[in-house]
Amino acid sequence: MRILWDYPQIKSIGQSVKRGLRCCAYSLVTAVALVSCAEIPPAEVIQEANRQVANEFLLGPEDVVEVTVWRNQDLSRTITVRPDGMISLPLIGDVQASGLTAAQVGEKISKRLTEYKENPAVSVSVKEINSYYIYVVGEVTRPGKYALKSYATVLQGISLAGGFTQYASRNRMAVLRWSASKGSSSERQVRIPVSYDDLISGKGRVGNFTLMSGDTIVVP
Repeated sequence: MRILWDYPQIKSIGQSVKRGLRCCAYSLVTAVALVSCAEIPPAEVIQEANRQVANEFLLGPEDVVEVTVWRNQDLSRTITVRPDGMISLPLIGDVQASGLTAAQVGEKISKRLTEYKENPAVSVSVKEINSYYIYVVGEVTRPGKYALKSYATVLQGISLAGGFTQYASRNRMAVLRWSASKGSSSERQVRIPVSYDDLISGKGRVGNFTLMSGDTIVVP
């Protein structure tokens, strides 16, 4: 059976096909735009990811420090920072150490000792760093907690965990971080979306940022 098409019919079919292609293209562009918008993190999240680490190391729980009081061996000792962030010394009792540099802790101790000793000379040095750690969970080869002696980036954290498994959704990662709420002493958890392709290309809103102690890398 042979079908004969006249020119008006062919023209009508061509126009219908064009309209259909335009609709498909428009829908595709719209979908891509919506996905892209959804992946753009809020400004406060980007700011949190780009937060600079302190120039000097800040002490934390489980760090070991050596306190030396010049010409006073009884007050000089090696101490571990307690979970509550304090250290204990004779005469003066508890001193805040967590969140401070070794030099700042030395100044606090010296100030407290002035009640018992004239012009005390105090120095504090870090003997062991145990408070800087990260977690890597999900589709990585070796998930777990990693105690580190120096700062690490997101890519370095993934490398420490042995890299991705074959099932990893590497462009849907996230870093969970506890951050102080503005105008409050309480903390809130911030979710920082991370794309592996963006980390490699360097073109994303969130780069290969430095991890803070306690950060958790989640690889779905």
